[in-house]
Amino acid sequence: MSSGGTQPLDTIEAAKAETPALEQEKASSSTNEKDSIAAAREDVASGSVIEEPLRGPNGEEYPSKTDLETLRRVKGRISPIIYTIAFIELCERFAYYGTTAVFVNFIQQPLPPGSYAGEAGTFGQPGALGRGQQASTGLVTFNSFWAYLMPLVGGYLSDTYWGKYKTIHVAVGVATLGHVIIIISSLPSVIRQPDTSLGVFSLGLVIFGIGVGFFKANISPMIAEQYEASHPRATVETLKSGERVIKDPVLTISVIYMRYYFFINIGSLLGQISMVYAEKYVGFYLAYTLPTLLFVFCPIVLLVFKNKYVRRPPTGSVIGKFFGLLGLGMKGKWSANPIRLVKNITASDFFERVKPSNIPESERPSWMTFDDHWVDEVRRGLKACQVFFLYPIYWLPYNQLNTSLISQAATLVLGGVPNDIVNNLDPIALLIFIPIFDKLFYPFLRKMGINLTPIKKITIGFALGTIAMVIGAIIQHYIYWKSPCREVSGYGHVADCREALGLEDGADERLYKPALSVWVQTPAYIFIAFSEIFASITGLEYAFTKAPKNMRGFITGVFWFAQAFSAAIAQALVPLSTDPILVWLYTTVAIIAALGGLAFHFTFLKLDREEEALNALPDSVFKGSKTADEDIAEVERAQAEADRIRHAQGLDEKLGGGK
Repeated sequence: MSSGGTQPLDTIEAAKAETPALEQEKASSSTNEKDSIAAAREDVASGSVIEEPLRGPNGEEYPSKTDLETLRRVKGRISPIIYTIAFIELCERFAYYGTTAVFVNFIQQPLPPGSYAGEAGTFGQPGALGRGQQASTGLVTFNSFWAYLMPLVGGYLSDTYWGKYKTIHVAVGVATLGHVIIIISSLPSVIRQPDTSLGVFSLGLVIFGIGVGFFKANISPMIAEQYEASHPRATVETLKSGERVIKDPVLTISVIYMRYYFFINIGSLLGQISMVYAEKYVGFYLAYTLPTLLFVFCPIVLLVFKNKYVRRPPTGSVIGKFFGLLGLGMKGKWSANPIRLVKNITASDFFERVKPSNIPESERPSWMTFDDHWVDEVRRGLKACQVFFLYPIYWLPYNQLNTSLISQAATLVLGGVPNDIVNNLDPIALLIFIPIFDKLFYPFLRKMGINLTPIKKITIGFALGTIAMVIGAIIQHYIYWKSPCREVSGYGHVADCREALGLEDGADERLYKPALSVWVQTPAYIFIAFSEIFASITGLEYAFTKAPKNMRGFITGVFWFAQAFSAAIAQALVPLSTDPILVWLYTTVAIIAALGGLAFHFTFLKLDREEEALNALPDSVFKGSKTADEDIAEVERAQAEADRIRHAQGLDEKLGGGK
């Protein structure tokens, strides 16, 4: 790696070539500025030890190498404006989960006798279209796939054309249209024609998913940018107790995402519980209408606080340069031998070779208008994408929350509790344990000197998801084993146990269901909630902190696309989503998740050691097509200062042989 050392400044000239007016204006001072920058970088390259404290432009103290190794990390102050964005997400999640919570019953269960809107009363089973479990699993899985594929598009449009703020407004408008179409599909006059209702519902699902995807790609980066804008670097501060600590922006962003996730689950819990009862006692049309009404609060809050938000503008297209850079790196490195190909791609000098400073100016492609630091940011962003490559396996257990576990609940003794309300144990557990992790568990670990890096947290998340699926398999086994119909069928499964036993409609469910309360599912939901704290929240943090600033929407889209890909994998498991082989469904998911967790741990051991160094990379001059709007000389000075600080902190060494 370059160790943050000498870096020819001709890489900046490519950016300046597009800005002649700016170049002319700065010409008189450029020589002195370049000399001072070169001198600063020569000091970095010399490896000289800096004895005095590292100071910033406003006198703030940056941590030294020793400080980083010995001082405790603490979070910074979180501005109240951040919580307004969290509230917007709360409203959106209420709308999303309130709507999707009743999808399974709407599709799978038949219209109850005497019902016109799908309502069934206290002890009845709500339903509408009567398409069965495989159809409901297939459509719900498609919804997950589509809603988590669209963040790729929404992230690209945000980074390139609209910016996050405007894209969120567009997302709200599109999602609202999808909500309205889904409401139409659930009207009593439409439900009486199941084929028509299913067609209208499917159209609404597609439009709804586009809006949801656009929203998800941009709301989570926007909330973290509110803090990052004023706290870009770790500083050393002295507490009232006299203890010197590091106020860590990465740690603070991690805490922000913990609290953001807390708001998400307030919305999902309120939405799911209230809409399940609306479905049960009034009908599906009300369960789809109320979330739509709450969704209106999103644009209202955005507009009220518009001038308070940090709103980063779009930077123009950088995706072409991103793929061009990768193509240049692969030039002459392609191989039919897969082992050789992987070695070439993962070579330590892969990105060093394609830095502008290492390519003669006459040989650089015309699209190479960026600097070396942007190449470093791209490498870091690709590291995040590699981490997300195994996330589809993590999401497999999580996705059972809204499909198989809901169906499993319907076969247990409910005691008047709707089967699709039990999975709210997941957000309830999150609302209980997120504050405990935020205020007690993680601070305790930091005081004990235990640093749970993102890679370690995600690995733990895999393990907890695996345990949840093992519990699901055990429950399913006992559902069959304790079934009153074991005398009819050796394994305890018949298509309709009540009918097989000659019981009438309205018979006590305890006569034809296994003697198992629905609450035996509680441990499975709690372990899934724990896995989210360790892996899902951390994934959002990782996408934000590792992506180039002009590609954050897109990289966040890659994170969510992992869930879309997981939904596609889940489609392959749909044949297992039927009796009497449901035990194999949970067992298969558990095995896949366990193997995925092991692969994740061993694949990213080296990356785990680079965590702090990757977070300390200096910002690039390159801002896409908006580079002309930047004060190039000022950014160069900031880069040189960042190089100096990073070298003094010893972070160059942690990047190993080449960035």
